[in-house]
Amino acid sequence: MIPLGDSEAARRLSPANTALFVTNLAIFGVELWGAGSIPLLRFALVPERISHVQWTHPVAASSALLTLLSSLFLHAGVLHIAGNMLYLLVFGPAVEEHLGHFRFIKFYLSAGIAAGLATVSMAPQSRIPVIGASGAIAGVLGGYFVLYPRGRIRTLLPGVFGLRPVQVPAIVYLLLWFAAQLYFGIASGSGDPHMGGVAWWSHVGGFLFGVAAVPLMTGRTGRRRRTRVRVSRRR
Repeated sequence: MIPLGDSEAARRLSPANTALFVTNLAIFGVELWGAGSIPLLRFALVPERISHVQWTHPVAASSALLTLLSSLFLHAGVLHIAGNMLYLLVFGPAVEEHLGHFRFIKFYLSAGIAAGLATVSMAPQSRIPVIGASGAIAGVLGGYFVLYPRGRIRTLLPGVFGLRPVQVPAIVYLLLWFAAQLYFGIASGSGDPHMGGVAWWSHVGGFLFGVAAVPLMTGRTGRRRRTRVRVSRRR
């Protein structure tokens, strides 16, 4: 299912989401035109580096841990970044509208870190580099699942005469998406973070982080708003 848009976002190019989109494209451009001059392996997430981090060597430990962030902005090819950015543009704006710009960026990066740690936990001995924004974007999908279960996702589905656009309830779309990630994650086993070139456990971990984190973040916002209302009534 290829998502084309949603029913909840007031605008498609929201500030923080667009900034993340542009940053990913810019870094991918550097990857393409600076091929060979950038040691990509240094910035990719390698599970073994994290699971065997040497805390007695602070510089080496910091370098390894920073790959949990740096790997989120690297992509393996045009199709890789195109797919990730499409999902970001479809699902990101509505989540940003609810969380706010700065909180959305914090949420996005935290989801990416959680997704990376999920990959490390499932394949701690792996030396295969893991790159891409999909773990962070999976967190955005998890947040969308919590915030807008009654939303509608415009998507392309195969029909008799080829692909055709249809409206799918967000809760159905995202449950099917998550079920697919979980299935392929289980099928890939725990010795290798990839199956078919995709880090499935990163998607699972990011999505579950989004589902868990958004209620906590929005709950705090709700309490602050109720406090303001009470104060204004007393006045």
